[in-house]
Amino acid sequence: MAPSSSNFVDYCFFFFIWAVSNLLVRFLIKTCNKSRAKIRNPPSPLALPIIGHLHLLSPSLPKSLQNLARRYGPLMQIRIGATSFIIASNAAVAREMLKTHDIDFASRFEFGPSNYNIYSGAGFVTGPNGSYWRFMKKLCMTKLFAGPQLDRFNHIREQEIENLLKSLLKSSGEGKACDLAAELTTLTNNLLCRMALSKRCSAYDATGAKEIRKLVVEIMRLAAKIGVNDVFGPLRKFDLFGHGKRLVESLWRYDRFFEQIMKEYEDNMGDGVQGKEAADLMSIVLETYKDTNAEVKITRNQIKFFFIELLMASVDTLSAGIQWAMAELINHPQVFKKLRDEINMAVGSSRLVKESDVPNLPYLQAVVKESLRLHSPAPLIFRESTKDCKINGFDVKAKTKAMINAYAIMRDPEYWNDPDAFVPERFLVNSNDQMEINGRDFRYLPFGGGRRRCIGGTHAILVTQVTLGALTQCFDWKVKDGEKIDIKGASGFSGAMSLPLVCYPITRFDPF
Repeated sequence: MAPSSSNFVDYCFFFFIWAVSNLLVRFLIKTCNKSRAKIRNPPSPLALPIIGHLHLLSPSLPKSLQNLARRYGPLMQIRIGATSFIIASNAAVAREMLKTHDIDFASRFEFGPSNYNIYSGAGFVTGPNGSYWRFMKKLCMTKLFAGPQLDRFNHIREQEIENLLKSLLKSSGEGKACDLAAELTTLTNNLLCRMALSKRCSAYDATGAKEIRKLVVEIMRLAAKIGVNDVFGPLRKFDLFGHGKRLVESLWRYDRFFEQIMKEYEDNMGDGVQGKEAADLMSIVLETYKDTNAEVKITRNQIKFFFIELLMASVDTLSAGIQWAMAELINHPQVFKKLRDEINMAVGSSRLVKESDVPNLPYLQAVVKESLRLHSPAPLIFRESTKDCKINGFDVKAKTKAMINAYAIMRDPEYWNDPDAFVPERFLVNSNDQMEINGRDFRYLPFGGGRRRCIGGTHAILVTQVTLGALTQCFDWKVKDGEKIDIKGASGFSGAMSLPLVCYPITRFDPF
């Protein structure tokens, strides 16, 4: 009797364990399914192990993301190696991120070799939405890039454009082709160096400008080479080809050189720069640095990295924007002629076009706007969410990296007729597609949008308009080894041209 009773108890015990386990498993499955049902992630293509969606991307990243968006929708999720992103590809989704949820996407992520950046965490352009970023933005908007300060630099812009024209007139007189890309990079580099550091980069002693340009170009080149390490997560820990070590060495050379410049400024600051017409950006920033009553105490590293970010803009964005506009004008002779006729009518044939003429040159303004639509200096806008939110009906978690594809938005056939064609007339006053470059119309984002849009956009437009007007007024252009310029964008995130802009300037008007 005892053995039978013992077996019954054992059976009851195992049945009880089975029943409880079964209920527990069912509960967990039901809970997981509910959790999954609640979280609605953006659609995503099928990913491969390790590389993610890298196999679906071409060297022209904005264009390949545009093609994927046509299949997976205006908000999708992709993984490049170890890093996941959400991609916004139309104006409605961009509006949600940059207006409705602007504060939630007011931070930028730093895509690149941060492991080798001796100024990591000191960035303004790449910095998070914190007290330092807000303080520096206020400084830029009220002092560094405010209208009165830009007006003070008018003579610098005039002198550097004249230097460009003299160099091109020399090439024309000798019958030589010129690398217009190199000429325009020199123009924008010298211009920004003199605005930022006029005491060190004057027209009479450009040694400082040349040294800074050399260092900044070297830093950008090395950073680009090791940037791929961030795509493949584990590789970021290894400096396989020594590029990281060389980048650190270049940054320290820049640091020593710039520290010397800062000390020279400090030795000559005297009683400050307030009210002085000759105040350059460094003078204003150092005055803020020494102000004991400033809202935020900025550091020397933050100042040094701020100027790296500023000078990089001359190499990678401003000069590229002028190059693209010139390439489009050369490839569209009817537009070139129409622009020259407008300049002749408004300015005449006895003097060089000036900044004060631009309000009377609507077609010139339209040409620049249309070129920026097709060839944005920042085709991908980087953001990072700071809190959970919903975008286009999908759940976006805090710390999610986002890319807004301005390239796709400004070529969207839903908003633009014949979107891939160069048609400046669409921006004329009587056109239904007229809009301004202020980031408030989310169909048109050449300088980004929301509170993180580019603070230097006004200056970039000003320089591009006057330079383009002068190049059109003074020269005819003949392409070397062909009739048209091969319009190709650089690979990766850049908005630069992939091929050199080599052509013959043929003098039509010598303003000197």
